[in-house]
Amino acid sequence: MTIEIVDVNITSPGRNFVTLKITTSDGIVGLGDATLNGRELAVASYLSDHVASMLVGRDEDRIEDTWQYLYRGPYWRRGPVTMAAIAAVDMALWDIKAKKAGMPLYQLLGGASREGVRVYAHASGTDYAALKNAITGYEELGFTAVRVQTGVPGLGQIYGVSAAGPGVRYDYEPAKRSGDRPSEETWDTRNYLNHMPGIFSQIREDFGTDLRILHDGHHRMSPIEAARFAKDIEPYDLFWLEDCTPGEDQTALRLVRQHSTTPLAIGEVFNSVFDYQTLITERLIDYVRSAVTHTGGITAMKKLLDFAAIYGIKSGIHGPTDISPVGMAAALHLDLAIHNFGIQEYMPHNEPTLEVFQTSFTFDKGFLHPGDQPGLGVDLDEDAAAGHEYTKAYLPVNRLLDGTVHDW
Repeated sequence: MTIEIVDVNITSPGRNFVTLKITTSDGIVGLGDATLNGRELAVASYLSDHVASMLVGRDEDRIEDTWQYLYRGPYWRRGPVTMAAIAAVDMALWDIKAKKAGMPLYQLLGGASREGVRVYAHASGTDYAALKNAITGYEELGFTAVRVQTGVPGLGQIYGVSAAGPGVRYDYEPAKRSGDRPSEETWDTRNYLNHMPGIFSQIREDFGTDLRILHDGHHRMSPIEAARFAKDIEPYDLFWLEDCTPGEDQTALRLVRQHSTTPLAIGEVFNSVFDYQTLITERLIDYVRSAVTHTGGITAMKKLLDFAAIYGIKSGIHGPTDISPVGMAAALHLDLAIHNFGIQEYMPHNEPTLEVFQTSFTFDKGFLHPGDQPGLGVDLDEDAAAGHEYTKAYLPVNRLLDGTVHDW
């Protein structure tokens, strides 16, 4: 068999998704997630205009060779657009291979290393009372780990805060459908640093020590600010502090490590193992946060996590709702198979999305399982997808109180 048809599907059931569909000459279909939030059409064009014609006629079984062909062949390497496109091809080819083998993908990756995958939910609130309600709701649903974000006095809308009540699906969509320009938010790091330790103290007082607490700094602190913050929150035993500084400067984490034992997670904006070399070899992080969708797919992510395992670093794969159910399924198969699994981010998709993407993974008492359907276990309903036209949406821009552009 060979690759016969390569299609790119763009749909927007509440948010935009780009899905690659590869069909072999024998009629087997594989799906890959190519979604890059706020820059979706760039990846769609890369696939349609540059990659699709290169794939037709290739042997669909030669996954490693195809990965290298798409990475090394064009000369211009890496970057989120290129790596998302490669990831989509890679996922689709693994989907096809597992379907041909008649088994779920995790079996081809070495089989299950655990019975299920511990996931964390997203709880937030504009104030502590709302946040407490949200955490309570997730505990009642069976979650044992929760990422917490809350409003900061003196600021308006900030990253990660949604006003969902107890037990209600976290429905925070930062990419606003606001026309040709992104919305803008305001930030003040000093207020944040002074406010958040008290929030963690209240959470521990109300929920005890068993609940795993995670928090995302979202790249907004300087190295010395991050070092102070990580040290201040040590008494509250966070599962991790995520993205405390901008990820581009890997050496910045040295300063944070010098001052604190708070576990660190980073990498959702990374797209290559090379972004991690210093972080991993110097053990400057505890969890790898990349998404399968943005890091070259299953082939590349497996190699990255095997590299991290040598240094005792675990996985914490990125899994927000701008990763499609196809990308989420790819993450879950990896999570189940690898030895150095840490935790998986889980934001349930809305009903329209789950009508477009029909999934086989299941949730039970804080754990997910990818299911045992052959392949990734996700089907694309193209008729349903066609009912949701693409709508331009941008992630926000962030500014300090004096108007300076800051990391969002």
